[in-house]
Amino acid sequence: MAHDDEEEAGYRWLNQYEKTWEAIQEDAQGGLQFVDDDFIQRAKRRRFLAKPGNIRLGMMRHLYVILDLSKAMEEADLKPSRIVCTIKLLQNFIVEYFDQNPISQLGIIVTFNKRAEKLTELSGNPRLHTSALLKKEKPNVCQGQPSLQNALETAKKSLRHLPGHASREILVVFGSLTTCDPGDVMETFESLKEFKIRCSIIGLAAEVKVCKKLSATTDGTYDVILDEKHYRDVLMQHVIPPAAKVDVEAALIKMGFPRHIMSPTPSLCLCHVDGEWSKDVNRSGYFCPQCDSKFCELPVQCKTCGLTLVSAPHLARSFQHLFPLPQFTEVTADEQSMQKNCSGCDSPLGKNLIYECPECCKRFCFECDLFIHETLHVCPGCTSSVDKSIETA
Repeated sequence: MAHDDEEEAGYRWLNQYEKTWEAIQEDAQGGLQFVDDDFIQRAKRRRFLAKPGNIRLGMMRHLYVILDLSKAMEEADLKPSRIVCTIKLLQNFIVEYFDQNPISQLGIIVTFNKRAEKLTELSGNPRLHTSALLKKEKPNVCQGQPSLQNALETAKKSLRHLPGHASREILVVFGSLTTCDPGDVMETFESLKEFKIRCSIIGLAAEVKVCKKLSATTDGTYDVILDEKHYRDVLMQHVIPPAAKVDVEAALIKMGFPRHIMSPTPSLCLCHVDGEWSKDVNRSGYFCPQCDSKFCELPVQCKTCGLTLVSAPHLARSFQHLFPLPQFTEVTADEQSMQKNCSGCDSPLGKNLIYECPECCKRFCFECDLFIHETLHVCPGCTSSVDKSIETA
């Protein structure tokens, strides 16, 4: 009898979403929304509050993204297909990655037909990676089976030579349920652990034991997506710098701050030394203060002397993770409060979720709270208060 009762009741995790199509309402603008929006918003809020504070972060990140280009990526469970959806999300991820980690580097490795191929080297230029991904958005690009071991070995060859203070990471986007490897993949897992390379995996199909073993061995994360929205959220979680390991050495890093100079004669920059000379020869550029080598964009590591070249804003933006903005306090609508509109977008607060800054006591709506903590990293209320005090002084 107990078994029959369980079958009639259904699964426990499906009960709260039962017949959600009957709970559709209209918002103030006439758009459709679900009653479960409040549940989703609170879940996102808990994710923010769950972030640990006062931890040591890996600021100079070196990340390789391993992209599965096997036949499994042609499945249409993500619209229009897994590969097209993945390329679009990865393009947004790359832009956000360099926005939040301006002194870090990223590279892309693809695996298909039981082999691995390096699509882009480690670089701090986001346009280089996004343009390389666009070339893979074409028919018949997905072939054969992937090789997880070959892809990991390719990434390890580049990451193992980095200095000890660098954060070494691998992010695997895996759509296949199988991997065709030439040797013992467990030996590769142990070597990655020895070189302190953190491997995280995003599964597009189902949980695979070998992927779970890889993430557990290297202290990474393993997530299997539910839909495109969950895919985007899981991918964006890897934008934030991970916690540095306890035994990572601390060292002073020598950096150069070159100025943008117009030289009297055209010259070729080292960024495009392998490109077409007719397009890449120009007069302007950044010149290394140590060896006078020319580069067209920052940040970059000098190919001649190895000096890390950055600008002051790049270095300043990296500190937003070391000194994060404190979480806002969730409050309820108070009729006695003088503030009726959001301090960010000026929309009526009403009875929606309201968040108050603990420093300036300004109140914000849920969307502005997410924007402030995910993108802005500065409270507008505190900033305006500082500006007014300066003007008064």
